[in-house]
Amino acid sequence: MSNLVNITEAAAFQIKDMMKEHEEESAYLRVGVKGGGCSGLSYGMGFEHEKSEEDTELELHGIKVLVDKESAAIINGTVIDFKQSMMGGGFTIDNPNAIASCGCGSSFRTATNEGTPEEC
Repeated sequence: MSNLVNITEAAAFQIKDMMKEHEEESAYLRVGVKGGGCSGLSYGMGFEHEKSEEDTELELHGIKVLVDKESAAIINGTVIDFKQSMMGGGFTIDNPNAIASCGCGSSFRTATNEGTPEEC
């Protein structure tokens, strides 16, 4: 397992399912961080077909994952999981670097990066 980002089996199963559904089986999964959200930074996950020189490529549970250089430092050690509940399912992101996060769970900041906080 890589230390940069880890994906649980449950999350990998869900991601592969989504790739199949959207006919993106050959795509990379991009995991990154962008400015915004009420705590300053928010996570992004999506399918990508191009790999840039700034990207680190990982292979997790048969999924090719890309993380850009800027995001790598912020999300190092992060675990992506998928949890099923009575309200449906959703991805959870557990980032050991986050020192403050908001109630919605999709926005956070780290000790070294405050991002660009917005109103909730």
